[in-house]
Amino acid sequence: MASVITKFFITSMFMWMAPIAILYAFHNDLFPGITHLSPQSLTLFSGFLAVISVNIVIAFYIYLAMKEPSDKREPEPDPKFLSEAKASVSQLIGKTEDSSQALKKEE
Repeated sequence: MASVITKFFITSMFMWMAPIAILYAFHNDLFPGITHLSPQSLTLFSGFLAVISVNIVIAFYIYLAMKEPSDKREPEPDPKFLSEAKASVSQLIGKTEDSSQALKKEE
């Protein structure tokens, strides 16, 4: 259980840090070749990449969740429900046998 919480915490932190780092890098000209972009293009491009980075982090978290081992135990029915169901079925079978015998006698 602790590993699941750790993975969730780490991916949550990346979900916050990745877009902020991308926006910071774009607005401080840390990426080469972006100085020739207009301010509107720079804002749109950095925002688009920030959203894409969040989606990548979510996809990675889904991938980790799918790799998580699962307990493949066979489901067990409730014993009380099972006994009541068996009694109900046997009672229904008894009634149908009685009605089929009555029909045979009438013929």
